[in-house]
Amino acid sequence: MGVEGCTKCIKYLLFVFNFIFWLAGGIILGVALWLRHDSQTTNILYLQLGDKQAPNTFYVGIYILIAVGAVMMFVGFLGCYGAIQESQCLLGTFFTCLVILFACEVAAGIWGFVNKDQIAKDVKQFYDQALQQALMGESDASNAKAVVKTFHETLDCCGSDIVTATFTPVWRDDLCRKDSVKNFFENANCHKKIDELFSGKLYLIGIAAVVVAVIMIFEMILSMVLCCGIRNSSVY
Repeated sequence: MGVEGCTKCIKYLLFVFNFIFWLAGGIILGVALWLRHDSQTTNILYLQLGDKQAPNTFYVGIYILIAVGAVMMFVGFLGCYGAIQESQCLLGTFFTCLVILFACEVAAGIWGFVNKDQIAKDVKQFYDQALQQALMGESDASNAKAVVKTFHETLDCCGSDIVTATFTPVWRDDLCRKDSVKNFFENANCHKKIDELFSGKLYLIGIAAVVVAVIMIFEMILSMVLCCGIRNSSVY
């Protein structure tokens, strides 16, 4: 016997929320894949300075986001099917998956909050090291120049907050484009550009996480109410 009355409304409401949840999972997966293959981040985070690889902590968060998006699509489908079939077993499995996913999202959010400044800081240190080697003409200067030029061309910047205080000619033609001198005097140095690059992307991830968390809370409540309604209707 199917559910009736308010419980039936909750059933279809849960189906709609799960469909939205499934779509949100697809959007998050798409955004994560876009962030993973974005030309600016890939150009910078695939650089190598001698034996040292560019910091790739940012990609840890992206891989977590890809996994979350894929799991959300699966859980959303499970919730839709469970709601239509009025299956307590499927809804119970769905609720358990939601709780686990919510806990993982909270953990990922805490990790992101703790590392949000460290990501940009590590990349800026990597850039400063390359710029110093390029300006000093150290043994691996040719590799350092290539790294620095990639930063400058990708982010349209020149110089940094630290190194330019000691080394004045950062707008040398072999390191910076001539039109970058104007950007430097407008305070568009590479440290500022790196901050803008990662803070913008992390802000986007944060918005997505909050929206998904709100949807998940509603779904957990609705699934519990629907399970209770199905159990009561089966008794009568």
